[in-house]
Amino acid sequence: MGCGRVGSALAKDLAADGHQVTVVDSSRAAFDRLGAGFPGRMVLGNGTDQHVLEESGAAETDWFISVTNGDNRNIMSAQVAQEIFQIPRVMTRIYDPIREQVYREMGLYTYCPTLVGA
Repeated sequence: MGCGRVGSALAKDLAADGHQVTVVDSSRAAFDRLGAGFPGRMVLGNGTDQHVLEESGAAETDWFISVTNGDNRNIMSAQVAQEIFQIPRVMTRIYDPIREQVYREMGLYTYCPTLVGA
């Protein structure tokens, strides 16, 4: 979830490696970052919404990655992916190091760029 610089680059790399990729973003313009030849699916909507994640095929996926620019959206979508859809591997970017530790303890794979750069 999230088709900014990081999300679009990740989606393109995974698709190039042969993975089936679905990108969810609330901005239609964000999908322009993927380019015309992107082989994956694009779902327009709020990735914290259970129905949007259903439409994206969350029930059949084995990875969910949230990399929007908002910790709350990332955390909420990751929890929906983990708890409702039982996705086996859920990774989320968290900018706040305190939150990052809490969500790591809850079993989420977390990445905190503010800690990596410190």
